[in-house]
Amino acid sequence: RAASTAAVAIATGLLIAAATPRAEPFPSRLKTRAAQVRERALSDDTAYETLRSLTTEVGPRSAGSEGDRRAVAWALARLKALGFQNVHAEAVKVPHWIRGEARAQITAPWPQTLVTAALGGSVAAPPEGIEAEIVAATTIGELQKLPADQVKGRIVFYTRRMERTRDTSGYGKAVAERSRGAIAAGKLGAVAVVIRSAGTSVSRVAHTGGMHYEKDGVRIPALAISNTDADMVERQLAAGPPVRLRIFNSSRMADSTMSANVIGEIPGQGARGEIVLLAAHLDSWDLGTGAHNDGAGIAIVTAAARLAGEAHPRRTLRVVLYANEEFGTSGSRAYAGAHAGEIPHHVMGVESDLGAFEVWGMSSRVPQERVPLARALHAELEPLGFPYLGNEAEGGSDIDTLAGLGMPMFDLETDARAYFDLHHTAEDTFDRVDPRLLRQNVAAYAMLVYLAAATDADFGRLPPGK
Repeated sequence: RAASTAAVAIATGLLIAAATPRAEPFPSRLKTRAAQVRERALSDDTAYETLRSLTTEVGPRSAGSEGDRRAVAWALARLKALGFQNVHAEAVKVPHWIRGEARAQITAPWPQTLVTAALGGSVAAPPEGIEAEIVAATTIGELQKLPADQVKGRIVFYTRRMERTRDTSGYGKAVAERSRGAIAAGKLGAVAVVIRSAGTSVSRVAHTGGMHYEKDGVRIPALAISNTDADMVERQLAAGPPVRLRIFNSSRMADSTMSANVIGEIPGQGARGEIVLLAAHLDSWDLGTGAHNDGAGIAIVTAAARLAGEAHPRRTLRVVLYANEEFGTSGSRAYAGAHAGEIPHHVMGVESDLGAFEVWGMSSRVPQERVPLARALHAELEPLGFPYLGNEAEGGSDIDTLAGLGMPMFDLETDARAYFDLHHTAEDTFDRVDPRLLRQNVAAYAMLVYLAAATDADFGRLPPGK
């Protein structure tokens, strides 16, 4: 009889547990506050004024430069002025590449001057320059199929066109020739590389960006030309006669130097030690003033954290402005190392590094059993007008290291079509930023991080090694 009574008690307990609803991750009071955060963000210009200040008072800020040092000082002062606590800089060793001057011109069959920019990390040409016949290839793979005697002593011209896409897939396909094209060409005996810009601009501007050499490999100069000029070079090639190009480039690597990650927090009201991370990168390339890449990201995450923090969430909001994302993600690796003991307490991370354009979707990367939580979070952002895209968030180059260490993350996808017209060009300037779209981004980020920081719910941990 005792056994029977115990069985009845167990069965009754199971029925009660089954009938008891799970705790609501976002109770009505949090939903109300999240809506208030949204409405405040849609009428707040803290981000716009922050971006105005950065692009005006600092401007370009490539790793290791004087602009980089000014950016660190600016960020420390700005976060303190916005009311962040625990504001500090954490030293990061960064490479220092100096652009110098680059020129390119067709010398035959029909002379033309080309708009060009050295790719970040390129070595210099000899002082007298380099003149040689062009050999064209669309991709690295196509070049590698050519006999070496067709490449040796020539300037390789990569012609791959970047596809304009709403997501970043077009850029992902186009960037290989910029990043590794000089390695492949050097192995075949080429004397230099010129690429069609890895960007979609139809203006006569060149897109720069990072490139790499193998440690003990051949190092040849690498330049980008505007898409407009690339079209013209292709027309000359199509006409039949050999096309000769003359290039000059004086860029060089200087000694590595020190920069810093800049960190500020809005301390939580509970959940001791738990952190919601907001990331952007502080550096930029040097042709424009880095307004969209990544000044807008800096402005968005700082304004979003400030607005979310005013609603007093239980978890700490931490903003990290990373050093040297553009030329090696030095800051990302330094942060992961310096904060290794804290990583298990990073409950969620989000990064802004795709400009201030329309947010068109949200995705998550959480353990599969936590996807309902991600969907519930998105439901509160739905009034901003974008769908949930699934559980395949890619993060960004500064937070993917932390995702590999287990931190869940969310992506807010912005429209990349206009972004890659400006990306890494002289046209990435403050006047190209729409304050309305900047506010929409801030509203989305502020709601996202407020809800993540205010809930009692656990986003779990990702498997290691992403």
